[in-house]
Amino acid sequence: MYNKIKSFFLIFLSLTILGACESELDLAPEDNRQGPDEIFQDAEAYKQFLAKLYAGLAVSGQQGPAGNPDLRGLDEGFSQYLRLYWMLQELPTDEAVIGWNDGTILTLHGQTWTSGNEFIRTMYSRILYQVAQTNAFIRQTSDAELDAFGVDQSTRAEIENFRAEARFLRALSYYHALDLFGNPPFITEEDPVGAFLPEQISRAELFNYIESELLAIEDQMVPARENEYARADRAAVWTLLAKLYLNAEEYTGTERYADVITYTEKVINAGYTLVDDYQKLFLADNDSNGAQNEIIFPIAFDGLYTRSFGGMTFLIRAPIGGDMVPAEFGVNSGWGGLRTTPEFVELFPGGADSEDEREMFFAEGQSLEIRDITRFTDGYAIAKFRNVDSEGNAGSDPTGEHPDTDFPMFRLADVYLMYAEAVLRGGGGSQSQAVTYINELRDRAYENGGTISANDLTLDFIIDERGRELYWEAHRRTDLIRFGQFTTQGIWAWKGNVPQGTTTAEFRNIYPLPSSDLGVNTNLTQNPGY
Repeated sequence: MYNKIKSFFLIFLSLTILGACESELDLAPEDNRQGPDEIFQDAEAYKQFLAKLYAGLAVSGQQGPAGNPDLRGLDEGFSQYLRLYWMLQELPTDEAVIGWNDGTILTLHGQTWTSGNEFIRTMYSRILYQVAQTNAFIRQTSDAELDAFGVDQSTRAEIENFRAEARFLRALSYYHALDLFGNPPFITEEDPVGAFLPEQISRAELFNYIESELLAIEDQMVPARENEYARADRAAVWTLLAKLYLNAEEYTGTERYADVITYTEKVINAGYTLVDDYQKLFLADNDSNGAQNEIIFPIAFDGLYTRSFGGMTFLIRAPIGGDMVPAEFGVNSGWGGLRTTPEFVELFPGGADSEDEREMFFAEGQSLEIRDITRFTDGYAIAKFRNVDSEGNAGSDPTGEHPDTDFPMFRLADVYLMYAEAVLRGGGGSQSQAVTYINELRDRAYENGGTISANDLTLDFIIDERGRELYWEAHRRTDLIRFGQFTTQGIWAWKGNVPQGTTTAEFRNIYPLPSSDLGVNTNLTQNPGY
C-alpha cells in the first residue's frame, strides 16, 4: 500500500514541508506524476494517503529497508521514527546502554549531548516531517477540498474518520515534540503553503494545543476497539490525553491528575483485557495471540511489507550478541549492541533469577557490571522482543532480516499504572481499585506471592513497577523526569559518562533544538543550558 501512494503524496509534501528543515530533508519529488485532481477522484486514495501517515512511524522511506529515504543526512536505518524515539527515551536511562560508537551515540547514555547531536537532530526532523505529512492530509480533506474533488456524500463520513485519525497522529507527534524538545517550531494546516520560517511555540501553549485537538476529535474517532487493527480509535485519544495530563505539571507547572483518572477510566471501561502471558505482548503474532486485546495502539510491522532497519528490526536484532542464538529470536543474526545496567537488573527481586516472569535478562556469558560500555558482554542482555510466534515459529520474512512483531506504544497495563499513580498524587479515584489493577499485573507476573497491599502502594513502588512492567517500551525517560530521577537525582552505570555513574544538570530534562535549525530559523530560541 505504501508504494502506491508515493507519487501523489510527494506532491503535497513538497508544498507543505517546513522551510526551516529544507536542508536536512532534501526531498526530490519524481517527475511525470499525476496531479491531485486526478488522484482524488478515487476515494481509496484517501485511505492510501492515510496509510502513509501510519507508515511514517514504521518505515524510513518509500522503498525499504533502504533506498529513497524520507530524510537525508543520517544512515536510513538510524533515521526511522520509532528507532530514534526509542533511543532518546531509553538510552539516557538506567534501562538501556548501547555498545556501538557511531557518531555521537554514546553521548545519549552519558547525558553529555550537545545541540549538534545528529540523533537528536534527526528525531526533531522526523517529528516535523510527520507533522508536515499530517498537515497535508488534513488540508486536502477539508470540506472545500472535498467539494473541489467532487467527493460524494456517501464517502465523506469515512473520510471524516480518516481526517480525525490524521489529527490524532499529528497530536501524537506534537506530544513527542512537547516531551522531548519543549518549545519547537509550530505549523498547522492553517499556515500558508510554501517555504517559510515557522514561529516557535512555548511548551505550555503546545500542551494546550494538543489537548484542544484531542478533545475536538474525541467524538469523531471510531469508537474504542471498533477500528481496524493498528489504526487509532477513541481509546488511543483517551490514552494520549491521560499521558498528557499525567505529565502536565512538568509541561505547564499545573497538575492535572484528576483528568488522568477521568481518561484512564474511559479506557479501562472500554473492554480491553490483559493477555494471559506477558511474553505474548512482544512476539511476532501479538496482533492475534490475545495481546491485541491489551494493546490500545501499536506501531505495526510486517516482515514482508514494512521493512526497515529501524523499528522492530532494531529492537529485536540490536540486543542479540555474545552467546545468544539469533534463530531463537526468529532472525538470522544479531547486531551486538543493546544491554541494560546493573541498577535496572536490581529492580527485579533476585535479578536474573527473579520469580517475576517479566524478567527477561540473558546473563549467560554476560557480566552484570559494565566496565567497558562498548563491549557487548558487559551488562546483561535483554530478550524481550522476538520475531517468533506463540508456537515458536519464525516470522514471515524467509531471510530472517525483518520481523512481524508490532510495537505496543499504548497498552492497558500502562493505563492501570497511570491510574494508580494519579490516585497516589491526589487525583481522586479509588486506592483499593488502584491496588486491584496493580495486582492484576502482578498476578500475571508471578505464579504466587506477587500481590501487594494498600500499604505497599507508594510512588516509589510505582516508578519501580513501571520499570518492571514497561521496560524498553519507550516510557522510561519521561517517567524518570516526572519522578525527579532523570538528571539531578538517580545514578546508574555510565550516566554522566563515568563508569559508576553520577548526577547531571537539570537542563537535560529536555533536549536542545538542533543547532542546524537555529542557524536557519531566526524565530527560534535555544532551550536553556544549551
